[in-house]
Amino acid sequence: MPDPSPAFGREASSRPSRASLRTAVVWDVLKDALDRRVGTTGNAALDVLDTGGGSGNFAVPVARLGHRVTVVDPSPNALFALERRAAEAGVADLVTGVQGDVRGLFDVVERGAYDAVLCHGVLEYVDDPAEGVRNTVAALRPGGALSLLGAGLGGAVLARALAGHFTEARTALGDPDGRWGAGDPVPRRFTAEQLTGLAEEAGLSVSAVHGVRIFADLVPGVLVDTEPGAAEALLKLEAAAAELAAFHAVATQLHVLAEKPA
Repeated sequence: MPDPSPAFGREASSRPSRASLRTAVVWDVLKDALDRRVGTTGNAALDVLDTGGGSGNFAVPVARLGHRVTVVDPSPNALFALERRAAEAGVADLVTGVQGDVRGLFDVVERGAYDAVLCHGVLEYVDDPAEGVRNTVAALRPGGALSLLGAGLGGAVLARALAGHFTEARTALGDPDGRWGAGDPVPRRFTAEQLTGLAEEAGLSVSAVHGVRIFADLVPGVLVDTEPGAAEALLKLEAAAAELAAFHAVATQLHVLAEKPA
């Protein structure tokens, strides 16, 4: 099957795009989970909910696999971009955008109506991450899968230190929310244990944990863009390290895949 989106596949030159270097691990895990759900249910077209899905970075590729996707996002501009993107990809009939957020999720979608829920880059910004996870779980059908993607504490500490901001790195290391200072644009970061704990406390069984953007944000862009074979090698390195717990502690993002009991 061809790659559903250039963001997750190869460019015409066969070199991985910069976007794929940052998202390929999550996409591969998510696609496998969707394929397993298709096999379990016997339904070729699944119902997928993308909370905070924005302009459709994941929603549109999921729809190109043939699944029905509902995107909930608070930004009208993002939803407008989503509509245009879905139309350009030829999946406008499979993608629905509604304005809302994870806190008031059931004001705009039904409970227990989805085979998979994506919650990517959301928990960092909500007042109560545990409530956010509980809401996503309540939207799942029995046996459904939750894809959680959150900002990693260790990656932020490492990035500040490598940039020479040692005091900020130490501040983030000791801050309850993992913030490096008042100017930090991210309200909250997580360790792998915290993110998996949120899923388990909501009644899910965690099936996989991956580190995301372990190296991609640290390697100079000029090296990736100009060195022959560097992008392909970096993509393979990211995939190889993603499942190793030792690298979860330094990942820019952490991805948790969990399933609701059947």
